[in-house]
Amino acid sequence: MNVAQGRTERPFRSVLYMPGANPRALARARELDADALILDLEDAVAVSAKDEARGLVERALRQGGFGRRSVVVRINGLDTPWGRADVRALAPLRPAALLLPKVERPEQLAEVSELAGQCGAPDLPLWAMVETPRAILNLAAIAGAGLPLRALVAGTSDLVKDLHARHTLARTEVLTALSLTVLAARAHGLLALDGVHLELDDAAGLQAACRQGRDLGFDGKTLIHPRQIEAANAAFGMSDAEVERAQAVIAAWREAQARGSGVAVVDGKLVEALHVDEARRVLALARAIATV
Repeated sequence: MNVAQGRTERPFRSVLYMPGANPRALARARELDADALILDLEDAVAVSAKDEARGLVERALRQGGFGRRSVVVRINGLDTPWGRADVRALAPLRPAALLLPKVERPEQLAEVSELAGQCGAPDLPLWAMVETPRAILNLAAIAGAGLPLRALVAGTSDLVKDLHARHTLARTEVLTALSLTVLAARAHGLLALDGVHLELDDAAGLQAACRQGRDLGFDGKTLIHPRQIEAANAAFGMSDAEVERAQAVIAAWREAQARGSGVAVVDGKLVEALHVDEARRVLALARAIATV
C-alpha cells in the first residue's frame, strides 16, 4: 500500500488476531470475512505452548487455503527465548508479513529483517507494534528507518497499562498516541491499523471506536473476535454516498480543467486538487473492496 501517493492495493478494514495455539481457530480463519489475519504467537499463547503454537502456525501456512486474506504472523520478540526460532521457522514460508511486538527502536526491525534474509526471505515485509510510551516518542525513527516496514499497528491495551491510564469510552487516554501513529504512517507511506476493542458484548462501543479510528485516519482496525469483523468492514469501507460524491468531485474537476479553471464547486463546496486526490483514493479503495 502506498498511502503517501493515495494508492491502495487492497483493503485492510478488518485485521483479526487468531491464537496460534488453537488449531480450530486457525482452521476457522479460512472462512471468515476479515481482510487480514494475524496468527499470533505472542500474547495469545501461554509460555508452555510457544513451541507447539509455532508448529501449528507453520503447518497452517504450508497448507494455505486462506484465499484473499492477507496472513501475517505476530512473532515473539527477539529478546525472548522464542523469537529467533519463530523467524527461522516462518520467514521461509513467506507470510504476508511478520509482526514484531513492542517495537521501540528501528534496530529491532533491522535485526528481524537481517535474520529473515539469512533464512532465505530477504525483504520480507514487516509490521511493527507500537504499544509503549517509548515507541510513541520514537515513531518518526521507527517509521522512517528505510526497512521493509509496511505497517504500524497500535497496541492500545499495553499502552494504557504502561501509561497507568484507564480505558475510557472516548479513548481520551490514547488519542495523542493514535494521532501520532497515523501521522508517522502517512509521512512514510505505511499502513496504519487501530488498536483492539476489548469488550466483546459492547456492539455500540465497537462501532463508535471503529468510526473514531476511521475519522482519525486509520486504514482499519485490529480485532480480537470474529463477531467484530462486520463492524470494522462497515466503518472502514466506502458507502455509496462517499463513492458518488468522489465521482462527482472528479467529474466537476475535469470540467473545470477543460475550461481553464483551477477550482470547481460540488454541492456548494469548493473543490481543489487536494480534494481530487482524496476522491481518487476513495474510488481506488472502493474498487479494491469490490474485488474481495
